[in-house]
Amino acid sequence: MVITLKKIVLALSLILLFSPFQLNAKWYQHSFNTMGTRAHVEFWLDENSTNASQSQELIAQIIAEMTRLDLAMSPYKESSELSLLNREAAKKKVTISRELFTLIATAHDISVLSDGAFDITYASIGYQYDYRNKIRPQQIAIDKALPSINYLGIVLDEKNSTVSFDNSAIKIDLGGIAKGYAVKRCLNLLSSAGVHHALMSAGGDTALLGDRHGRPWLVAIKHPRAEQKHVVHIPLTNEAISTSGDYERYFIEDGKRYHHIINPKTGDSARKVVSVSVIGKDATYVDALSTTLFVKGLADGMQLINSMAGYEAIIIDNEQRLHFSKGLQQ
Repeated sequence: MVITLKKIVLALSLILLFSPFQLNAKWYQHSFNTMGTRAHVEFWLDENSTNASQSQELIAQIIAEMTRLDLAMSPYKESSELSLLNREAAKKKVTISRELFTLIATAHDISVLSDGAFDITYASIGYQYDYRNKIRPQQIAIDKALPSINYLGIVLDEKNSTVSFDNSAIKIDLGGIAKGYAVKRCLNLLSSAGVHHALMSAGGDTALLGDRHGRPWLVAIKHPRAEQKHVVHIPLTNEAISTSGDYERYFIEDGKRYHHIINPKTGDSARKVVSVSVIGKDATYVDALSTTLFVKGLADGMQLINSMAGYEAIIIDNEQRLHFSKGLQQ
């Protein structure tokens, strides 16, 4: 199904005109920087709650949880558990936390499902890209790194929670799955505290608890070529949505866009589409699946998502046309 951006923006502008976003006094919200992006949380506390004091405690817990995960899983922090793994796993089996092991195992499962379109070992070449300073590896460096971009080179020992690499050049990066996991953790934290209506987002990943107290949450998908515009707002309840786009971290050289979503098969930026949003119940999975579909492209990506019960996708192609998976077409 194909819909032009012009038509969808016009239709949704009329919908939003009659559906104003109002902040009730019982809603609490906070935005902060973490995991290299902007995070936002908002939630409803009912009349039986201790109002402001509880809200501040919950916000502090959210910030602490996001900080904890960043300190453990950032490839840019030398003291992180992930950095330790990247330094040592080619030399020996490294015992890691059950949490990190489980997330790497989940990434492995999605790699198998996607025939390698999702692969956390893309970092074996990805670390040589510097988007802020417009630096990219030359083809000779990419060719040298390609043998180490292979999720099968990660050896997992579930019983002992150890990980090792069978190639000394392997590096891993959880950038395509960790933020989804983090927003899921934060939403679970709010749920455990008795919150029934909440939104948690970090970058392109958003997870929702319940509805917006009587109406669906409206989650926006950014226009891939217009910074301040959105192409569509999706009404969602008790779901998660993740968007991967080629506009998040990129530079243009000789008319070619180099961005952070690397095709593991080529070591170069994936260029078959410009934006992919995936909707489903599990924020960890939708984060990884949005990257997966971006790499696969329109036809193969839609074929995969249409085969998965409980997941839907919106893909924007290189001509900026919207395509919806089967469930959304209804």
